[in-house]
This record gives sequence, C-alpha cells and structure tokens, in this order.
Amino acid sequence: MQKGIHPENYRFVVFKDMSNGTSFLSKSTAASKETIKWEDGNEYPVIKLEISNTSHPFYTGKNVLVDTAGRIDKFKKRYAKKEG
Repeated sequence: MQKGIHPENYRFVVFKDMSNGTSFLSKSTAASKETIKWEDGNEYPVIKLEISNTSHPFYTGKNVLVDTAGRIDKFKKRYAKKEG
C-alpha cells in the first residue's frame, strides 16, 4: 500500500435506507451534518441512502419499482401531451 493516499479519519457512521427505514452501523469517512441516536445509546453521524441491500431488487429478489422523489411523476408531467 502506498503511504499518504488513504484517509485517516475513519469513524462510526449510521447508514439509513430512506426507502424502507432500515439502518446499520459501519465505519466511513463520509461527511454528515446530521446525527442519530443508535441502539447502544451513543449518537453517530447519519448518512441517508436512497437504496441499500435491504431494498434493492437484486438482493431482495422482488421486482419492485423504486420511485425516489417522484421521478416517474416528474417525467410524466414534463412529457405529457398538452391538450388544446
């Protein structure tokens, strides 16, 4: 391994899947301004995810359409044929 290219500031961070509410604790260097109280009683920075292994169709085996932030509705509204 080369010296000086790897980050040194690893810390515990909670990753929260916003599509189903699942959370897990891991180490990361990702920056976050928000914190959350974890099961052990300590507060950790929280990183919000749109999708994780608990909600991704490949891992769950379910063919579920994940619509984050109403993308389908935005698309339909943008490209809808105007009547008149």
